[in-house]
Amino acid sequence: MAESTSAGPPRWPSALPAAAIETPRLVLRQWQDADREPFAALNADPEVMRHFPAPLVREASDRSLDHWRREIAERGWSNWALALRDGGAFVGFVGLTVPWRTLPFTPCVEIGWRLAREHWHRGYATEAAGAVLAFGFERLELDEIVSFTALVNRRSRAVMERIGMTDANEDFDHPALPNGHALQRHCLYRLPRSRWRLQRGAAG
Repeated sequence: MAESTSAGPPRWPSALPAAAIETPRLVLRQWQDADREPFAALNADPEVMRHFPAPLVREASDRSLDHWRREIAERGWSNWALALRDGGAFVGFVGLTVPWRTLPFTPCVEIGWRLAREHWHRGYATEAAGAVLAFGFERLELDEIVSFTALVNRRSRAVMERIGMTDANEDFDHPALPNGHALQRHCLYRLPRSRWRLQRGAAG
């Protein structure tokens, strides 16, 4: 998945110079200052953030944007801003990140997404996530990509399954949530590169 040494954590591959990823309807691109307002609105929406501990305040939203923009500039990948190809409207984000918390399955690369509510039910998350998987397996040559969410988050789990990931049956308690919290129990989905290639071949 990544080079590792006894001297420190894995060194994840670079994909510089960074480039946008396009799908038939969408573009995954570097973040812009114009994305701050719609991204903050997305993060403040209680329905969008239903399966997170709480909506994000503006400062936290901007901090996430700045962090991902810096990672894309430095290594060519992270969570990309997601926009419509036709008209350029901001949709949300989809991308690849390295969890900074120690989890039972780390180190790893995680695929994730968050879309504004007005863009739900159109297949955008599945379409963009499929392109991101291809980037991760072909451009970065990752051995595996994972995803995880609260057990009750059926919407995100359905996307994971549509893009070919399978439940690893390795449920765990997320360390950021207190004991007894309704969202504490999480599920882990995995997709090895070998299985992704087989699925791509079967799909033609």
